[in-house]
Amino acid sequence: MLCSSGSAHLQQTFTDRHSQTDKGPFKYPWENVMARAIWKGAISFGLVHIPVSLSTAISSDRVDFDWLDERSMEPVGYKRVNKVTGKEIAREHIVKGVQYQKGQYVVISEEEIRKARPEATQTIDIFSFVDSDEIPLQQFDTPYYLSPDRRGGKVYALLRETLQSTGKVALAKVVLHTQQHLALLRPLEDAMVMITLRWPEEVRGLDSLELDASVRDSSIDKRELQMARRLVEDMSGHWTPEDYRNDFKDTIMSLVEEKASQGKIATVEPLEGEGEQKSADIIDLTELLKRSLGGRKPAAKKAAPAAKKPAGSKPRKKA
Repeated sequence: MLCSSGSAHLQQTFTDRHSQTDKGPFKYPWENVMARAIWKGAISFGLVHIPVSLSTAISSDRVDFDWLDERSMEPVGYKRVNKVTGKEIAREHIVKGVQYQKGQYVVISEEEIRKARPEATQTIDIFSFVDSDEIPLQQFDTPYYLSPDRRGGKVYALLRETLQSTGKVALAKVVLHTQQHLALLRPLEDAMVMITLRWPEEVRGLDSLELDASVRDSSIDKRELQMARRLVEDMSGHWTPEDYRNDFKDTIMSLVEEKASQGKIATVEPLEGEGEQKSADIIDLTELLKRSLGGRKPAAKKAAPAAKKPAGSKPRKKA
């Protein structure tokens, strides 16, 4: 139910907020939280294991509107309802099906789903290194920060510098939350970042676009091109992310502050967070590198291409 006991405290909080505007742009409490490790394991390539922690590199900028019962301000959940009869269905009567053809489903049991899930190995398994500009941007999905864990700092720095000096990124597979992901690892200043990639079948090719002749024709009027370039030059600047704000979010949160300062507050019990997972270990780096190199054949040199690839084509997949 509505309460006003925290009104004075909130009002003081808002006063403090506005009195500190000269110290820089205000950030909501959740924007100041340090990155928390969501996964612990090891980067693995050859016989080398680098213990690392994974933390999210992004946070949602959406305003989450939770459903509440207006009479008691209690959370409102979802019911499992039969869409034909409108009746609520008990959990034990619900099965999972994959649509094979329109209106036709194949039922997959929980045991079959469990067996199909990849084993959670707690490793980021590197299987190849490719040029950093070889992977198209539309393959990129979610970025994560990688930080060395325990005694992994030296070998972590070695991998980072190796990627930096060779202009390569590492391709790897990793299991997060029971889902297997394709990923790349690349250096980022003093750290490394892991970006999960969309599987090739998830990305539509440019041939899925209906581009007419006016778009494909490269004979652009020179005068129009010069005017367009001048406009671009006039509007050019530098990337200053601190200048960009989500106007909708700021407007809604201002309303939240205003109503909260009036005592219009509903208390909802927070959900408990997930615990951290155990870390991997590492042994002597020099010996592992020697053993890894000793068991590998030199990479075969690529043959000269017979013809130039068309622009936008994807690199050929390895068998």
